Amino acid sequence: MFTEKYKIADKVVQVTSIYEQVHRLCQDYRTDAPADYAVSVTEADLQLEAETSRKSALKEGRKPCVSTPEYLEELAVYRKIAEKMPDYDTFLFHGSVIAVDGQAYLFTAKSGTGKSTHTRLWREMFGERAVMVNDDKPLIRISGETVTVFGTPYNGKHRLGCNIAVPLKAVCILNRGEQNHIEKITKSEAYTMLLQQVYHPMDTIQMKKTLMLIDTLAVRVGLYRLHCNINPSAAEIAYNAMKG
Repeated sequence: MFTEKYKIADKVVQVTSIYEQVHRLCQDYRTDAPADYAVSVTEADLQLEAETSRKSALKEGRKPCVSTPEYLEELAVYRKIAEKMPDYDTFLFHGSVIAVDGQAYLFTAKSGTGKSTHTRLWREMFGERAVMVNDDKPLIRISGETVTVFGTPYNGKHRLGCNIAVPLKAVCILNRGEQNHIEKITKSEAYTMLLQQVYHPMDTIQMKKTLMLIDTLAVRVGLYRLHCNINPSAAEIAYNAMKG
């Protein structure tokens, strides 16, 4: 067994694993501070991840792939972290987050829509002013009037992200379109996608907490819908509308 501690979303988690690979993934978040909570992985957890991945692939019409035990353990560790985080007013959300001048913008959509492609346009447009926070599975914390998005080790296949915390300015739902167009939308218009993209805890109490956090998110940050192509002007149009 392997045990290390990591500071993720301002909380220290002690991770005990069967394999070492998850600790290489999380190495930039390592800390010696006292743990706020602990997670450990069993063979049953790996079997759960394998079955969850298989069902997800079949639901999306994809051929299920065979994952290594090490990769399944990475998934299991993050699931356990995500299950615990609502206790700290924090939840896992699927999206690509980029920060410009110290303000973060989260882009979310169904898989394959082009979230990563769009944030690449932002990096090309803003250069050093733009910082990738997380390209896949950021954590979001709500504290009073403040919404903060955190980088995590789980930042997508291209490993785009860093260990930072940034105020979240807006959430934008992406749609492909021939012409670039962005519009501000209401909570009710955004809610279905927000609910789809948030991690759903298996524990009923944690799920209720998550729903309350999503409700709060929807009134604390700007909500937008962007129809876009891959022209660089898409980034300019989106930024100008959302920066306030």
